[in-house]
Amino acid sequence: MDKSQSVLLSEPEKVDRLREVVLDSIVSFVVSIFMFYVYRRRIVMDMLETVALAVILFLGINAVSARIRVDSISMQPTLYAGDFVLVNKIAYWLGEHERGDVIVFYYPPKPDDIPYIKRIVGLPGDRVHIASGKVYINGEQLIEPYLKITTNRGGDWTVPPESLFVMGDNRNNSSDSRSWGFVPYKNVIGKAEVIYLPPKHWGWLDVEVAAAAQP
Repeated sequence: MDKSQSVLLSEPEKVDRLREVVLDSIVSFVVSIFMFYVYRRRIVMDMLETVALAVILFLGINAVSARIRVDSISMQPTLYAGDFVLVNKIAYWLGEHERGDVIVFYYPPKPDDIPYIKRIVGLPGDRVHIASGKVYINGEQLIEPYLKITTNRGGDWTVPPESLFVMGDNRNNSSDSRSWGFVPYKNVIGKAEVIYLPPKHWGWLDVEVAAAAQP
């Protein structure tokens, strides 16, 4: 027989070959379905992992920081209405309050109101004296490079334990400790660290002030 000619299959052989083709098709179909299921499940798992990670990050970031919008002029020229500030909520878990820090806190007379943002001027035990537009802490003048104007309101205060004496940088347009008293530690939300919006106001809020004498 000419080798170039096709080999003729018997009927049983045809049935066996057909069975093999059908079986191969079924196996291929089952494998395809399984791979599709695995692939779809992997996509779903990846999506769930991404969502879970996003939630964890969101909760973690909110546990250690806050974002606030400044709505008053009391901290000009350091902060302007419309500025957005990043607040470090764990700053005072890890360190001490310092004069010159800008803090966000619950307004002592009405803690449920919108939080205030001011600058720390007096620490616990400090004797604060304001006269002739100058601030004195324990008899020593406080050097405040962040001010553009001096205060026209004077007085004397002694800061109680675990409390702070705060003022706005816009001294003549600020509701602060001169009006309603001291800020208890428990009212402090955190330390304002960075202005992040608008871009033209980007900057850190850390400043150095001359250390006053201790009481």
